[in-house]
Amino acid sequence: MFEEYLKFYQDFPTPGIKFVDIIPYLQDRKVFAEVTAEVGRLVTAPTVACPEARAFLFASPLLLADCDVDNIVLFRKRGKLPYSGDDLKTIEIMKEYGADKLIYRNSDIAAGRAEDGVFHVSIVDDVLATGGTAEGIAKTLTATKLVVDGKEYGVKVNEFIFIVELDGLNGRDRLAEIAPVYSIAHV
Repeated sequence: MFEEYLKFYQDFPTPGIKFVDIIPYLQDRKVFAEVTAEVGRLVTAPTVACPEARAFLFASPLLLADCDVDNIVLFRKRGKLPYSGDDLKTIEIMKEYGADKLIYRNSDIAAGRAEDGVFHVSIVDDVLATGGTAEGIAKTLTATKLVVDGKEYGVKVNEFIFIVELDGLNGRDRLAEIAPVYSIAHV
């Protein structure tokens, strides 16, 4: 249903990559509302983790939607998040076109709501290709221990939600070992 709105660009950002453009979802109020509502139906955690930058556009409206989301954790490129002390954390990720790093703040996770000693997180991203970004985020989060008011908390990834999944790249297979995987559109 949502696939018909997508645009594709061959050899962007590097040769051999077929870029999926989800911007048309943002150019149609009805389509954007439907996509956002579908993401909201799939989210089960009060905290949503989203990597830079297109995922921000689909995760942020969840704070206003009819779902249980009350916290967003942004994963940004170096130099984009202000911080103090040792709050800033770096994760290494392997994207379909090379290695990269993302930065997040532990305090952003701790600003959320813990249940039974665990911060539950849904990872929302724009495109599932090889799964390297989502896997890097999930593995880093599940290894994280946060101390809030003297008590230690873990982090659990409830699910992965993608706006578009590139079916031929098998990213779903590597993520399904961590948590359930959902995609709004498939190409």
